[in-house]
Amino acid sequence: MRFRVRTVIAAIVGLLPALAVPLVLPAGQAAAHEVVVGGTPTTTQQEPWVVALSSRSRFGADRSGQFCGGVAVGPRTVVTAAHCFGEEALGVDDWHQLPDLRVIADRTDLSGDSGEELQLSQVWVNPDFDQTTNANDIAVVTLADDLPSGASIPLAQSSDTADYQAGTPAEVYGWGDTTGNGDYPTTLHTASVDILADSDCEHAYPGGSVGTYQPASMVCAGVDGGGRDACQGDSGGPLVVAGRLVGLVSWGNGCALAGYPGVYTRVSAMADLVAEHM
Repeated sequence: MRFRVRTVIAAIVGLLPALAVPLVLPAGQAAAHEVVVGGTPTTTQQEPWVVALSSRSRFGADRSGQFCGGVAVGPRTVVTAAHCFGEEALGVDDWHQLPDLRVIADRTDLSGDSGEELQLSQVWVNPDFDQTTNANDIAVVTLADDLPSGASIPLAQSSDTADYQAGTPAEVYGWGDTTGNGDYPTTLHTASVDILADSDCEHAYPGGSVGTYQPASMVCAGVDGGGRDACQGDSGGPLVVAGRLVGLVSWGNGCALAGYPGVYTRVSAMADLVAEHM
């Protein structure tokens, strides 16, 4: 899973090989280029529906306490990964126990104070989320107030099959690790990837300690040879095709490693569930 963990493990991760372990731990050595891994800077002015999940009491004041990404899909509705609200991520078994938990909107640079930090009103975590396989990894956050820009991105629907065809170009966004070695930027980044065939994803993740690729609720994306991918800190962030949200950053083996693409929640399979909780 791809949320940011700031422990002593992060200090020694560069000494470890890239192992097939759940991504609650920092990833091993990545085939990184520059910056999300292998990406480029962007802004929340250009992509106003990209938001951050934050808790300074849990993750510290650096980078506004950001630990996951999220996507605005309505004036008061944000979707993110279910595992971002798990005890392993938050350190508590109920998000209400973190009174400073916020959604940060319209803030490109997390070291600043632009935009708004919005209180959560309620959170629906998919009860079908499977922590063993990582299937059905989605949560819906309802905010206490409207997002400042009012901007949102449409969800892919079950009829949008063309968005999931192998070779389709996509963009992934986040404030996560840019190298796989615990190098977290303060500013938002994006990387270009390609949707991959389900058969390729099943071959990469047939089952084991990382997760099991299940096309009914997952899609994967990457590039030949690795080098561009989401990473720790990007969980819950958007995978976008042609102006529609098609995926949410979920899990993978390491970051940007050849033969191990990033795995995303298949939004088209979850759109009806999200609509029920908007």
